[in-house]
Amino acid sequence: MAGSADGTPLARGRRRIRLARRLHIVGRRNHGKTTLIAELVREFCRRGIRVGTIKHSCHAHDLDTPGKDSHRHRQAGAQPAAIVTRDLIGVFLPRPEEPLYERLEPLFADCHLVIVEGNIDAPGLKIEVWRSAAGNTCLAAERADILAVVSDDRPALRVPIWPRGDIVTLADRVFALANEAPTEGD
Repeated sequence: MAGSADGTPLARGRRRIRLARRLHIVGRRNHGKTTLIAELVREFCRRGIRVGTIKHSCHAHDLDTPGKDSHRHRQAGAQPAAIVTRDLIGVFLPRPEEPLYERLEPLFADCHLVIVEGNIDAPGLKIEVWRSAAGNTCLAAERADILAVVSDDRPALRVPIWPRGDIVTLADRVFALANEAPTEGD
C-alpha cells in the first residue's frame, strides 16, 4: 500500500484512515475481563482518550428481535440493516470472512484505542486477565502471543505481571503497549 506525503496510508487512490490501535483483553471465563475493560474505558475517557470496544463471542447470537422490522429487513436481504432510536444506532452486518476487524475499522475511525474483549486467536496485541481463585491455569503459560498478565496473584511466567488494583498505572501500561507496537502494515 502506498503512502501519502504525510505518511497516511493510501488505498486505491483515496486517503485511508489510519487504524486505531487495537488490543485484546483475553482470559478464561469469570476472570474479570469485562470489569477490567469497563474500568480502563472510564480511565481513558477521564483522560480524554477516545476508546472503542468490541465484545467477541464464539457463540452464535441473534442480536436482533425476530419479527421486528429491522429483523425482517435483514431476513429480506438488507446488508447492512440499521435501527436508529432517540439515543442509539445499531447496525447489523453479516460477519465477514477474515479479516474481521478491517470491516469494523470505519466505525472506530475516531478512536485512539480499540479494546477487544476476547478473540484470543485473532492477530493483535493481547493482555490476559487472570485470578488464581477462579481456577484454571494462566493462558500465558501456554501461549507466546500474550504480552502481559493483569493479576493480583504472582504466577511464575515469562511475561510481565501487572497488578490489578492500580487502574491508573494499568491504563498507562496498556496505552503505552498499544502505541509502542507497530500497526499491521507498518
